Amino acid sequence: MRYLRTAGAVGIRRPRPTDDAEFIAAARRSRELHHPWLAAPDTPEAFAAYLAKARRRDQQSFLICDRPSGHLAGYVNISGIIMGPLRGGFMGYAAFLPYAGTGHASTGIGLVLAHAFDTLGLHRVEANIQPGNEPSRRVARRLGFRQEGYSPDYLFIDGAWRDHERWAITAPASDG
Repeated sequence: MRYLRTAGAVGIRRPRPTDDAEFIAAARRSRELHHPWLAAPDTPEAFAAYLAKARRRDQQSFLICDRPSGHLAGYVNISGIIMGPLRGGFMGYAAFLPYAGTGHASTGIGLVLAHAFDTLGLHRVEANIQPGNEPSRRVARRLGFRQEGYSPDYLFIDGAWRDHERWAITAPASDG
């Protein structure tokens, strides 16, 4: 398997149409873990729509993989990418069972951030996290995101407008 970046037992790569069965099974297996924070694509139609979005110019999508087995451990998207003076985007991420809590997600998200800053040339990545989503808050803190604010009724998720905390990280300063 060819990965964009690796660290230990974790690799990140782009999603492919042939990932459909494994991704859908992982999303279905992880529904309770994700609810009410997000709904991962868990049907063939939803996965096809996910792949279509992944091909857009303003989105970058990545799969987090367990390198020894090759199995999917989670996924990361950077959407709403704007270049020019901002050079930023919005990150969303999720772990899949049985890899939740194993460090695969944190490592994979860190790899995606390195790719975003080094290869994509982004300067700022923002993650919007619902206040009760403690696992996502811990990951953001661990990776160096800083909490910048609070947005009431920010995103429509699971049938309701949900409050979110705004977390962000910027590219490390270069020596240039």
